[in-house]
Amino acid sequence: MVARPHVGRGARRRRLVLSHVAASQIESRAFAAFLFDMDGTILTSVAAAERVWTRWAERHGLDAATFVPTIHGKRAVDTIGELGLAGVDTVAEAAQLTRDEIADVAGVEPIEGAVAFLSSLPADRWAIVTSSPRELAKVRLAAAGIVAPAVLVTAEDVVRGKPAPDGFRLAAERLGFGARDCLIFEDAPAGIKAAEAAGGTVMVVSATHAHPLVTPHATMASYDDLKLSVGAAGLRVVDRSRAFS
Repeated sequence: MVARPHVGRGARRRRLVLSHVAASQIESRAFAAFLFDMDGTILTSVAAAERVWTRWAERHGLDAATFVPTIHGKRAVDTIGELGLAGVDTVAEAAQLTRDEIADVAGVEPIEGAVAFLSSLPADRWAIVTSSPRELAKVRLAAAGIVAPAVLVTAEDVVRGKPAPDGFRLAAERLGFGARDCLIFEDAPAGIKAAEAAGGTVMVVSATHAHPLVTPHATMASYDDLKLSVGAAGLRVVDRSRAFS
């Protein structure tokens, strides 16, 4: 996720006009499957995650205001490991952080329109690819009222987390497709890089961004703006209100 304050479902949507070419390319083709990041893409857990990570940062003498915005979109074990803190057991710290996050899901809710949109997808044509551990992912999905798909790729399933493309490639493979044939929904720089590296087409979800994210990809603010069509050729989406471009 990108650092941002909580944005409720009733908040006024931000609509970004970035690339008409990217939007038209999405609307003009059918995709074999849709792959979704979780946090910041189909649900918002910013407040909960940042509460836990702020306490952790303060215990380790870090400037929380500077550090916490860097945690989004990556596995906890990778984030901690990159710090190179002396005497810190990276695996143990990541495990404790996960337990703390599982215990704190206050404010976790779905992105606008996400529940209905995901529910309308064929079960064998979509997957979630998250940097969260499996148990945390299950807890947050439940808190947001989202039923987990058959293919749920989590932190434990890959050796390399985002921005490496491994998770998206694995999810596409488990669905029986190539990542290049999938539309990948993401919100964070690390995840967008992973989606690009996997060869998929990227849709950036801006619903919880505090500031515009500069990107050449199509951008959308709400799943209510998407009209889904399921056919023999695959999955198609069109923009109901020209909210992504």
